[in-house]
Amino acid sequence: MMNEKVESIMIKKLITLEPKDTLSKAKEIFHGKRIHHLPVQENGKLVGLITTYDIWRSAANQQVNDDTNVEDVMSRKVVKINPGDKIGTAAEIFLDNRFHALPVVTDDNTLVGLVTTFDVLRYEFKREYPDPILFKDELDNGIDV
Repeated sequence: MMNEKVESIMIKKLITLEPKDTLSKAKEIFHGKRIHHLPVQENGKLVGLITTYDIWRSAANQQVNDDTNVEDVMSRKVVKINPGDKIGTAAEIFLDNRFHALPVVTDDNTLVGLVTTFDVLRYEFKREYPDPILFKDELDNGIDV
């Protein structure tokens, strides 16, 4: 059921940040693209992940401002997955850890994608309902979300 590879459902056109980017830039992307997770990379290698929750938590503690660097707020210990791993593995990681995004990296830590709980849900939904009446998949219609 969930034995296909993660690479078949992962987001490949990534929006990323670099460690020295500011929280202002991250907030602009989060708001403008309506996303909640941004991989942070340096020279193509994953170095962290920043989420809307990371920014909210830091702001609530009054530790940051818009000029704060992403590297000061991002998570550095990131659970990641390989493109060849199964979708079921991603689902199990999500359920076990209760977070919603996994960077997809090669064996040398090169960032190649991102898979989210929404991607797994959409995958299962489409398998059960190949021609839905109400659900419109903006990603399949070429709309950049």
